[in-house]
Amino acid sequence: MFDEKYRPVHVACIDPDKFPLVELYIQSGTNLVLYKPSDRQVSRADLQRLERNQIEYLYINAGSVREVADFLEGSIEELLADNNMSGTVKGQLLSQVSMNYVMDVFEMPDKLSDLDRCRNLVRQLMQFIAANEQPLTALHNIISHDFYTYAHSVHVASLSLLVHAQVFGLTPAELEDVGIGGILHDVGMIFVPSGILEKTDILTSFEYNLIKKHAERGYECLRELGGFSDITLAAVRYHHERNNGEGYPFQLAGDEIPRTAQVTAICDVFSALTSNRAYKKAMARHEALDLMASVGKDVFSPRLLEKFRDVVLGETA
Repeated sequence: MFDEKYRPVHVACIDPDKFPLVELYIQSGTNLVLYKPSDRQVSRADLQRLERNQIEYLYINAGSVREVADFLEGSIEELLADNNMSGTVKGQLLSQVSMNYVMDVFEMPDKLSDLDRCRNLVRQLMQFIAANEQPLTALHNIISHDFYTYAHSVHVASLSLLVHAQVFGLTPAELEDVGIGGILHDVGMIFVPSGILEKTDILTSFEYNLIKKHAERGYECLRELGGFSDITLAAVRYHHERNNGEGYPFQLAGDEIPRTAQVTAICDVFSALTSNRAYKKAMARHEALDLMASVGKDVFSPRLLEKFRDVVLGETA
């Protein structure tokens, strides 16, 4: 297949009057070939020709992902309101836009102060989840392992929103805080050296202990910034605590762990197991859930895990 460093953009997202001037590629067999150089805008005739030929996607190279994602974020409400766009395409669009926010936060931590931006994206996720029968299928992103950290954050937020909305009956404001906690649950990783995060060999005990500090560092960062709710802060601070008290950073057990953090932990592990990585293939949903259940009450609350299972498998019924 073609180079994974190219990313798909649905032609329905391309406005010939506004879309950024970037190189666009088209699939030809198993390869990608240049369709439009960066000095020429896509025309309406181009889009009509693509539609006649039943071509749904063009592709951008990794260097253009940020520019295109910024454009799409500015157009997200209009695009999601388009009744001619399928739920799958909207899910891919929303995932891409949300991931761009996470990329910004990891590369430029000062972006965390723009809480309204994060809150707006979470609202879009909430509306999408409420309006679709199978939101997780539509939101399960096609981004490769190169962007795992960012896709994972969006996936965790989507899972947590779905479970909290269906099981716990939270208010819209509380759901927003849950979603923000999901998107930012690993924000403390910005304090871990990239060489450790990208290491493919076994971590030393020193390196592992550095990574274990990310939950508390992330919490401290958001608390100092201000504006983040207790629900959000709990998800960030406690999502590595475990039901048997053997998690970190405080070795809390059972109901000592805030419920939102327990659900975030379940979503975190499930997302990791069901995502493609450089070193392993994704598990099917039922396989991941069976594995998580096999560790019993040592890791997760059996009651919460069962509720999570019902929600996730209920989507595929």
